Amino acid sequence: MSGTDLLNGVKAVIFDLDGSLVDSMWIWHRIDVEYLGRYGFSVPQDLQRTIEGFSFSETAEYFKERFGLLEPVSEIKRIWNEMAQDKYVNEVPLKPGAEEFLSRCKKKGMKLGIATSNSRELVTAVAQARGIDGVFSCIMTGCDVGKGKPAPDIYLAVAKELEVDPESCLVFEDIVPGILAGKAAGMRVCAVEDAYSLPQKKEKMRLADGYIRDYRELWKGKERSI
Repeated sequence: MSGTDLLNGVKAVIFDLDGSLVDSMWIWHRIDVEYLGRYGFSVPQDLQRTIEGFSFSETAEYFKERFGLLEPVSEIKRIWNEMAQDKYVNEVPLKPGAEEFLSRCKKKGMKLGIATSNSRELVTAVAQARGIDGVFSCIMTGCDVGKGKPAPDIYLAVAKELEVDPESCLVFEDIVPGILAGKAAGMRVCAVEDAYSLPQKKEKMRLADGYIRDYRELWKGKERSI
């Protein structure tokens, strides 16, 4: 679909956070290397693909079981939040064109939400640091709904909170489980290019309704559409 078609009839736009709205996926490999290194582990090659779409709590539970960690899940999450906080505030930018797209959506009266697998602490920190926290009517995490992506739960929960039917929602996602979650929720999905998921590009393009490298592609040459 073209940008115009993707946005036709849309009443709400829901964003995944990492890799979709902000450029932050690179942080987590660094954190995995440092965190697991404390216990004498290297990062398994299959780790990132295995945990894609997991909620923050599900990821901590997986680490605890796979690596035999003694800390409780709550402590693992606290450590990760502490390790990532400064990077999210000072080193994580919005994806190209995202700030202007958010502004255009608000001017058109579209409702905006975030559906993230990340922690509430980090999504709040980066939204405030980038000055976009006030534009969202709903910010929900995978921990709020229990099931991570590709289950549709988080997208359905955000749509319910926004009081918009799923078929009138447009989702922006950067990974395959997230695209599947949005589609399973009955929503239109636009895939976002991200360095981390470039090997999945063809699959993302096949599964999603559209694909962008830059949010400005959604209105370039079509100023009246949005």
